Amino acid sequence: MRDAPSDHYLDLRGTPCPINFIRCRLALEAMAPGQHFQVDLDRGEPEEMVIPGLTREGHQVEVIDQAKDWVRLQVVCGGG
Repeated sequence: MRDAPSDHYLDLRGTPCPINFIRCRLALEAMAPGQHFQVDLDRGEPEEMVIPGLTREGHQVEVIDQAKDWVRLQVVCGGG
C-alpha cells in the first residue's frame, strides 16, 4: 500500500478531535472503494482516535511517514 498513488490529501494538523475523524469520514464518503488518500495528523489523541476509528469502519490504514509532532497516514477506502 505504501507505494500506491493518493487520490486525495488532507492536512489536519492542528485540527481538534473529533473534527479530524469526521473530516476523514467525509472524505471517504466521496471516494470509491479502493481509492487512496493521505492525511497528516497530530500525534496523540488525533492519531489514537482516527486510526482505530477508520479501521473499525473497514478501511485500511498505514502510517507511511512520521515526525516528532505528526504522522502521515495512507488510507484505502474499504467502502464501509
